[in-house]
Amino acid sequence: MSERGGALRGQLDQLMREVAKFGAVGGAGVIVNLAVFNVVRATTELPVVRASLVANAVAILFNYLGYRYFTYRDRDKSGRTRELSLFLLFSVVGMVIENGILYAATYGFGWDSTLQSNFFKFFGIGVATLFRFWSYRTWVFRAMPAREAVQTAESFLAQDEKGVRAPRPDAVGPRH
Repeated sequence: MSERGGALRGQLDQLMREVAKFGAVGGAGVIVNLAVFNVVRATTELPVVRASLVANAVAILFNYLGYRYFTYRDRDKSGRTRELSLFLLFSVVGMVIENGILYAATYGFGWDSTLQSNFFKFFGIGVATLFRFWSYRTWVFRAMPAREAVQTAESFLAQDEKGVRAPRPDAVGPRH
């Protein structure tokens, strides 16, 4: 295989791992979202879309923690305020997409049974997920700058057999 083909294969493998991790966190978030939605609908008098907004808020918190500390734990962590602000912004856009679909089904077409509400909520989650995946990986959890990523990787690879890190090539001072 050519060097270019190997690099492309490596990038594709990395993207597939990212999609799998995003899917694992997102799948758990969908379960949280639907569970809270159904509990709120069953135990309160909140209208369907308001119950969905409560469920979205809980799922957004759950997902942020999962994405930051599992899916994107290796990404740049220098701007947490910016990261959280963008995450919330794009999550709210996803919430509007998800609940817009639910709103249209419920109030536009009168589809308000438990089964119909869950179907359209789930469908809305799916559409919003496509937007969220793109926006989170592009704007929120950005990759580390290439030079920093290479230095970090080199420091881990430069460990000797005893597990002691060798000095970094750019480190100042005597070498052993």
